[in-house]
Amino acid sequence: MVRIGTSDLDVFALALGGNVFGWTADRESSFAVLDAYVEAGGDFIDTADCYSAWMPGNSGGESETIIGQWLRSRGHRSRLVIATKVGAHPKFKGLSPQGIRGAIEQSLRRLQTDYIDLYYTHFDQPEIPVEEFLGVLDELIREGKVRHIGASNISVERLAEALKASERDGLAKYVVLQQHYNLMERGLYEGPLAAVVAAHGLSSAPYYALASGFLTGKYRPGTPLDGPRAQEVAPYLEAPRGARVLAVLDRVAQAHGTDAGAVALAWLAAQPTVATPIASARSVSQLSGLLAFTGLILDESELRLLSAASA
Repeated sequence: MVRIGTSDLDVFALALGGNVFGWTADRESSFAVLDAYVEAGGDFIDTADCYSAWMPGNSGGESETIIGQWLRSRGHRSRLVIATKVGAHPKFKGLSPQGIRGAIEQSLRRLQTDYIDLYYTHFDQPEIPVEEFLGVLDELIREGKVRHIGASNISVERLAEALKASERDGLAKYVVLQQHYNLMERGLYEGPLAAVVAAHGLSSAPYYALASGFLTGKYRPGTPLDGPRAQEVAPYLEAPRGARVLAVLDRVAQAHGTDAGAVALAWLAAQPTVATPIASARSVSQLSGLLAFTGLILDESELRLLSAASA
């Protein structure tokens, strides 16, 4: 178990991403993945109120709805840490206080719960003073609808500003940052942003932990690209660095008798400030490969090899 920042949230080493629920995983497949995750000891589920509004016929909130139906049918609520996000739903875009108020009621209804353990601001809205959205988030915590708050997709300047405002005004304070970070995408986080996270005792919960599936090794140079994430993977295949990273992942995976995805997650989990990577699975077989990482410990030489290949 790992602790999220300064909160009282102790969670499983892998957060299960819910972005595929209602998108590439239907209700039955989603239920099977959720069941298998909990049976393996998992307790940290991440979603957002906008998942999966991009699908034809969807309106947003489909992932929350599936998770809520599963929670209701299984009765696991008190054992789980449920994280969702606000600010990107088609009907509640942005971080205005009234928008947050409206969005959380819909999220609670879809999730079939009366509280959210971790509530993220999904995307920053720079024109809104941080005190405005922190104020309403603080109220939601006082009302018992939210336990802790996190930030996602925010600049280092605005994150620092929000943390300063929370301390100055006695408002709820972010405990975690969710950001794009993996072996193929390091520059967005490493440096000033990671330094602010560390200085304030926050944790990092990286999304796209497997670079849209590239770091599982399923995509290789010279093989046809298919699937919903193919276009996201193409730049990694075309870059010499991508081939270097895959070669080292294969080498380390073979040494441990595991697969490339587990090694990539283990590298990420070993980085400073990272508490729990977020990864999604649309089938139980995919999930099994991800769960292998939770018992995998890389030595310093292996971590250095991976870091050097991805530099």
